Amino acid sequence: MTSTPKGQVAPFSRIKIRVGAVIFCGGEVALIRRDRADSTHYTPPGGNVEDGEDLREALRRELAEELGLDIDQADGGELLWVVDQRVTRPGPPPPPRKLHLIYRLHITPELRGTLAVQELDEQPDGSHEVGIIEWIDYRKTAELPIFPPIGPALATLNDPRATVTDAALDAVTDDTYTWV
Repeated sequence: MTSTPKGQVAPFSRIKIRVGAVIFCGGEVALIRRDRADSTHYTPPGGNVEDGEDLREALRRELAEELGLDIDQADGGELLWVVDQRVTRPGPPPPPRKLHLIYRLHITPELRGTLAVQELDEQPDGSHEVGIIEWIDYRKTAELPIFPPIGPALATLNDPRATVTDAALDAVTDDTYTWV
């Protein structure tokens, strides 16, 4: 085991929790598409849990911020998957270990019609990255660049309400993922 110089934080020594949701409207799910200069990737709506924040309240806050969704108007809300992320990323500080908690919700077409079509993600410099909300047939997500990589598991569900017997998806590590 390598030691970390005094005063420095070792990679993955901090743990952050991110809540997200797979939001179904029939056979489609809401994903946020982020177009960057050298890549495009998708994420389920959600974000980091704030210090001392209840997980359900964090999910409520994030979905309200990103989609304008009041989760009390949705059905479900059960934990679907957990993804353990230990991926090196560029820049300081050293990367945290991140646990992604992915919940499942179902909404009506009427509610979907009231939701946001884009999401503004504030950057450290005060600017905003625009994310486009796309509704995609869940069975076609296996090959999409989704982070965390839930696409293959999502695409294999028999139907949007299928029972999931093992919530733990494969860990995301430097051996299985390259930071984009």
